[in-house]
Amino acid sequence: MASNARLDHRNPLVFDTHELGRRPGALQRLTREIDAPRDLGIPGVIEVPEGAPMALGLRLESVMEGVLVTGTARATAEGECVRCLEPVELELEADFQEMFSYPDADDRGRVIAEPGDDAEDDEDRLFIEDGLFDLEPVLRDAVVLALPMQPVCQEDCPGLCSECGARLADDPEHHHDAVDIRWAALQGLAGTTTDGEKDEMSGAEAGVDEKQEK
Repeated sequence: MASNARLDHRNPLVFDTHELGRRPGALQRLTREIDAPRDLGIPGVIEVPEGAPMALGLRLESVMEGVLVTGTARATAEGECVRCLEPVELELEADFQEMFSYPDADDRGRVIAEPGDDAEDDEDRLFIEDGLFDLEPVLRDAVVLALPMQPVCQEDCPGLCSECGARLADDPEHHHDAVDIRWAALQGLAGTTTDGEKDEMSGAEAGVDEKQEK
């Protein structure tokens, strides 16, 4: 991608690389507790809620072309079980590694006179600006990849009853008496015949009563 817009050092996801001094081999380790930014996950399925506490552990390594950032993010994700629709919480650990390039160096660490001339080469690269880099896009991608696409409350969750929607885990013996559709028409016919027989019997009884009255 092209060079970042001007970064704000007060942003908790913006990190300073000045201590590395562009000395290849120099290392810096950082830990930081932040409030999770918005859209960390898949809304309505599973995500780290905006503002939720998140712990970051980073390793910054200076190389010829920039700073290699390796890290881990830990947080609690919340969502909904895809089988029974109950709330789900899971401890998330997302690992990531990304190169943040110096804007005046190519992918081999060589200084170039006019950075950004080759738009195709720059499209997928992240850059350091005034010694700062923004971790948010890397963090977002790592969290989304670490989240389950179909979260479940437990691995063997039986889900919901297809007929009444009852949660089967709450009632393992839950069932409905199945009616064989092959006999359904006969049951209806039997009911009709029974009703007809009742009508005939009623008519016969009425006739007997009339004869007795005469």
